[in-house]
Amino acid sequence: MKDLIRKILKEYKEEEKILVVPSLKYFGDDWNLLQSFLKSKGNPKWKILDDLDLDNPPIKSLGNLISVGGYLNLRNTQIESLGNLQSVGGYLDLVNTPIKSLGNLESVGGGLFLNDTPIESLGNLQYVGNNLYLNGTPISKKYTKEEIRQMVDVKYSIYM
Repeated sequence: MKDLIRKILKEYKEEEKILVVPSLKYFGDDWNLLQSFLKSKGNPKWKILDDLDLDNPPIKSLGNLISVGGYLNLRNTQIESLGNLQSVGGYLDLVNTPIKSLGNLESVGGGLFLNDTPIESLGNLQYVGNNLYLNGTPISKKYTKEEIRQMVDVKYSIYM
């Protein structure tokens, strides 16, 4: 009985809370300042309620970011990993990035732009609320539109 109580208390203590960031504007639209703040808090899991426009900063991973309430623009970045990201409320733009897998990402509320990427895996992706763009990707050569629709619920068109 004592072992069971210790195990429950240990799991309770290890349970992570999610830090909520209303907008990058609270950090002067400075991604690096936000990252410094998160580091000072022990790099917790976090989510942002607003859009996140990261066009061209030197970023390779989103780390412990789990959710973006609006759109997420990573076009032309050096992003290699979406880290713990699970959902994006608006569109997700990964055009012209070195991303190879969507990893833990489960849903995108708007369009998903993967044109001109070396994407090989859609990871855990289950839903795209608008169009899916796969022009110039290894996935567009490996699968048909029908096969992709069997893997992912795409609300509208798939462009290959």
